[in-house]
Amino acid sequence: MNGPDEWDGRELPGSPGERPRIPSPRTAAEDHGPLPDTPPVPVRDPVNDTTGPLTDTGPGSEPPTAPPLPGPDPAPPHRVLKSLLGAWALAACSAEETAAVEAHLTDCASCADEALRLRDAVGLLHPADSLDLDPLLRSRVLEGCLGRRPARIPVPEWASPYDAETAKLDALLHDMGEAEWRTPVRLRWFEGERAVERETTVAGVMGHLMAVDGLVATALGLTDPLGTAAPPGTPDPLVRTETFWRAAGEERKPVAVHAPWRDQSYALVRQVSFAGSRAAELAVPYGDFRLALRDAFLDRAFECWVHAGDIAEAVDYPYVPPASGHLHQMVDLAARLLPSALAERRRAGLAAPPRRLVEAGAPGRTLHLEVEGNGGGHWYIALDSPAALGTPDRTVAHIALDSAEFCQLAAGHISPEEAAAGQDGERDAIREVLFATASLSRL
Repeated sequence: MNGPDEWDGRELPGSPGERPRIPSPRTAAEDHGPLPDTPPVPVRDPVNDTTGPLTDTGPGSEPPTAPPLPGPDPAPPHRVLKSLLGAWALAACSAEETAAVEAHLTDCASCADEALRLRDAVGLLHPADSLDLDPLLRSRVLEGCLGRRPARIPVPEWASPYDAETAKLDALLHDMGEAEWRTPVRLRWFEGERAVERETTVAGVMGHLMAVDGLVATALGLTDPLGTAAPPGTPDPLVRTETFWRAAGEERKPVAVHAPWRDQSYALVRQVSFAGSRAAELAVPYGDFRLALRDAFLDRAFECWVHAGDIAEAVDYPYVPPASGHLHQMVDLAARLLPSALAERRRAGLAAPPRRLVEAGAPGRTLHLEVEGNGGGHWYIALDSPAALGTPDRTVAHIALDSAEFCQLAAGHISPEEAAAGQDGERDAIREVLFATASLSRL
């Protein structure tokens, strides 16, 4: 018996018992040349729910695979993450930044220590408040502002230096403790031919300022700070100061003089602001002489600045000079008072008599006063009579002084001999003007 693979003749076509023949292999399309390019067949991506080309869909082919997912973004560099630690401690980072910072803290010991310190510091801050404005905020702000200084009103130009200098002194006194109010202060001025000194306290200086400011207050119809203790007769700054010091000797708290002085300065500025332009010429008595109200305010501004400097020096605190425009007005007042001061020294026998008589309004011998620096200028001082006219063409002497030094001389803080003045011309005229400038000072 033959096996299935043995030849028995029945494989021939047409023979009896012919077996079914296995067809020969068919030719492939590739046998006749390269196939044309065909577009890929789209298939659904089971991962991203997108379609992509099918590379092999025949039997036994591998199922299509999804494209690889993008990898995580690289971590920011160390310097960037370190700069974010402050924002991270305040919880001000975005979610991505927070994740990056916290991942970095697990690997960087120095940043982890810094983060702990920042987080502890944040805990010391006040808790976050609501951003909704308090409906009472406006009234509280206005009340606080008006408690320090009333709302501004149009202040005359000649009263502006006093307004500014009292505000500066008020700010200096505001932060002083009770012990500082008892700090010794040395007051200096010039009398006749010699310098005079007196020691008091910060509270004593403020009492002196309030007592002398009271001369202006009473001239404007305001309450006298001395009250019933005010000395009778012609008002005198020195007598009023001594009276106030005696009355305040029993005061236990020196700081108590601060509020009355501040209230009085507010009242003075408000009074002249509402009084109108005619009030500028109102006479204010200063003992044996008088000043127009506009000049009295400049005089009080100058003395406020000088004594504020005395206080600042005593408590070792820096203090700035007046604004240039204000300082110029003060220097101008002192220069305008020099002819009268010269005449007063002549009447007291402290200066030589005038060389010739000059009619009122007529030009006479003149000294050219040059004040240099902040607030300076040029003034021509009549030497022969307060009523004479100082003119450049009649100049017989010239003095040049720095503005700060001129003010120190007018305040009696330096003597005429100490003034480093540039001098030219008649020596007697120069000496008389320097001594007259020092005589403008007083307690």
